[in-house]
Amino acid sequence: MPRISLFYFSLLLFISFSVGTSAQTLSLKQAVNTAITNYGTIKAKDDYANASKSSVQQASREYLPNFSLSAQQDYGTINGQNGPQYGLGGLGTASSGPSLDKQNWNAAFGGLYLANVNWDFFTFGRIRDRIKVANAAYQRDKNDLEQEKFQQEIRVSAAYLNLLAAQRLTRSQQKNLDRAITFQNTAIIRAKNGLIAGVDSSFAKAEVSNAKIALTKAKDLEQEQANRLGVLMGLTATSYDLDTASITRIPGNLLEDTLVKTSHPLLKFYQNRVDVSDQQVNYFKKLYYPTFTFFGVMQGRGSGFGPGYALDQSAYSTSYADGINPTRGNYLIGIGMTWNLSTLLKNRPQVRAQEYISQGLKEEYNMVDQQLRAQLALAETKLNNALANYREAPIQVKAASDAYLQKNTLYKNGLTTLVDLTQALFTLNRAETDRDIAFTNVWQALLLKSAALGNYDIFINEF
Repeated sequence: MPRISLFYFSLLLFISFSVGTSAQTLSLKQAVNTAITNYGTIKAKDDYANASKSSVQQASREYLPNFSLSAQQDYGTINGQNGPQYGLGGLGTASSGPSLDKQNWNAAFGGLYLANVNWDFFTFGRIRDRIKVANAAYQRDKNDLEQEKFQQEIRVSAAYLNLLAAQRLTRSQQKNLDRAITFQNTAIIRAKNGLIAGVDSSFAKAEVSNAKIALTKAKDLEQEQANRLGVLMGLTATSYDLDTASITRIPGNLLEDTLVKTSHPLLKFYQNRVDVSDQQVNYFKKLYYPTFTFFGVMQGRGSGFGPGYALDQSAYSTSYADGINPTRGNYLIGIGMTWNLSTLLKNRPQVRAQEYISQGLKEEYNMVDQQLRAQLALAETKLNNALANYREAPIQVKAASDAYLQKNTLYKNGLTTLVDLTQALFTLNRAETDRDIAFTNVWQALLLKSAALGNYDIFINEF
């Protein structure tokens, strides 16, 4: 095929797969990969994990000192007054001037320039524990993403198997309808020739109608399962041509692993929740301790008021340039300690509350672990039962097929009644339905076991 033709052929396949206007050939691995890429919940949890990763970087930078630059230029009066004051809520002014015997409205420009370094160099491990909390939260969200992917793999696989079973049931009902139509045609011809009663042809029509209704129900079920698979894959297509090669045999690896491990994606996620809470307990306990801080300040200040303004109130300039030019400078360095002793009382309930949360999360972990063990036991039972039914199904179909062939031959020769033939037809249809379900149930049981063990490879490697 020429390259240009190959390109257009590939493009056509892509478009048809995207819009869902025709049936698509779809393997289970393709379905799972598409779902992992497209499903909204997985995309969201990937974003949450990335957000937690950024939070780790932010927490790590808490070690860095605070470095602030400040500059302000003002215009106003500097009337001072003796007396105490407190700038509650930042509602005080910082006018600095002499306490004169009366108010005046002399105003000039001023400027203040600051460079400040503030570093909490010792906090009894508070910053380190904050980083641990952020790391634990990141691991939790990352494992939440992984367990969501695992759950999605299980959900898509289950939907895929259900659709396969529904399609097999549709084919069985179609075969049943074809047999009923053949039976009806035979009955009509024989009734016209007077070989059987006319009521037999009416009864045959009723069987055809019943087979058509059963086929319609099977198609409706198939459409529902296809729609569910499409939703899980993040697609709008509702018709799929699935790979049926694997489901016609039983998987080889059925009974190896029988123990739920702590590496199960769901258990890892629940353990990470406990880890986050425990780290928060440690962090809250560190809030009891004081903080040791290194600080340094470099200040420059300019003013339009002269040094003799206290004695001569005309010694000021209203020039903007004179006011903002820094003419005085100061520096300050030091080490300080701050310890809010009330935190010893205030934080204790917070620590105790977080400890209770940790204990609750541990109980949830134990509950999930117990549920997984119960699910594994159920999966083992279902797997054994499904294998037993799988072995019996072909025997039942063979016997029912032979019985139907016999009754059909006898009926054509007038040696049996219509009721006997109808009963044989019903038995054959039931046997084929049981066979279709038995094939699928083996794979569904293996999938259930894979979900309980937290190892999707047990299932997908067999498909």
